[in-house]
Amino acid sequence: MLVEKAKTTPDVYPMTINALRSGANQKNNRYPLMELDNDDVEQALDRLRELGAVSEVQGDSRVSRYRHLLYDWLGVEKFELAVMGELLLRGAQTEGDLRARAARMDPIPDLTTLRNLVAALKARGLIVGLTSEGRGHVLTHALYQPAEMEKLRAEYRAGAQADHPSSEPATVPRAIASPVVSPAAGPASVDRRPQMAAATATAASDRTTSERVVSERAVSELAGSVATLRSEVDDLRSELDRLRREVDDLLAQLR
Repeated sequence: MLVEKAKTTPDVYPMTINALRSGANQKNNRYPLMELDNDDVEQALDRLRELGAVSEVQGDSRVSRYRHLLYDWLGVEKFELAVMGELLLRGAQTEGDLRARAARMDPIPDLTTLRNLVAALKARGLIVGLTSEGRGHVLTHALYQPAEMEKLRAEYRAGAQADHPSSEPATVPRAIASPVVSPAAGPASVDRRPQMAAATATAASDRTTSERVVSERAVSELAGSVATLRSEVDDLRSELDRLRREVDDLLAQLR
């Protein structure tokens, strides 16, 4: 989040703990959505300072402010940091979404430009692919804890299996593989219906898992956007009320 604010709103950067809490809890451009308090933010800052990713800045006021050190800590350039920052904010996403969102921070004109940046970051182990390359290729950053990364990979593996079920036939139960042949009836044909039903059920289960993951993320992002719009409407109403009061005061002075 420090990366995002440094690039998009430099006038409020470096940031105070209160500003960091507010930014981390905002409902747009975030996944997952969070509800942090100041203690949570301070603990995270302490860990990041120990890792050398963040530093404290003493300004003119007594309030401490913080800035990131990710250019050196990650060993990245300006546009690469925009890509990493977006992945840290929203997690896994397609190349198309990543290009559009990272362009909020620094101009990334097309997918070719993004792919060149991604290739460089992959080579340094900072980005990993979660799906096969090509249309809809999904990427994420490689800074997850091992258990978190394995869970994420498993979710996308399940989605891939649902979209591309195995073409190999399922194992045929022994009773079906060795049918009893009646001399009068001639050679018996194997009843494939049970194994086809089993394969269909497995594919349906995998597809359901993948769709649930996508649906939960979409609902979460939609809820965040709605909450943000409500907050903006409230701000506009407050501003309108303030302007009305100022107009009333001016009219009263003119009378």
